[in-house]
Amino acid sequence: QVQLVESGGGSVQAGGSLRLSCAASAYIYRANCILWFRQAAGKEREAVARVYTGSGGTAVANSMKGRFTISQDNTKNTVALQMNSLNSEDTAMYYCAAKSARNWCETWSPAGYDVWGQGTQVTVSS
Repeated sequence: QVQLVESGGGSVQAGGSLRLSCAASAYIYRANCILWFRQAAGKEREAVARVYTGSGGTAVANSMKGRFTISQDNTKNTVALQMNSLNSEDTAMYYCAAKSARNWCETWSPAGYDVWGQGTQVTVSS
């Protein structure tokens, strides 16, 4: 069954903002590490931000600190990624991911997560 569904992607001009949402099944959402990754054309998938839904603890990748924030909504089982001051280098497919064996955040590596959404495209034009 579908356990993670992303939404909110689109096209935006440089300097603009977008808010992505990841809707999780109740099982996947509860006390689990949920991350946002992104993958630009021809590049490796890279971690963007993560949240441990059990405590609300968050972290953002160093290269995106100050522009991106991650948050959770326990009433909707969703994790949001607020992206501000976007530039062309932020153009990518954005994915949320989690572990089927729910656990705290242990790694930033995409290899550590086996549940993935279908992705949502973000395109930033200059």
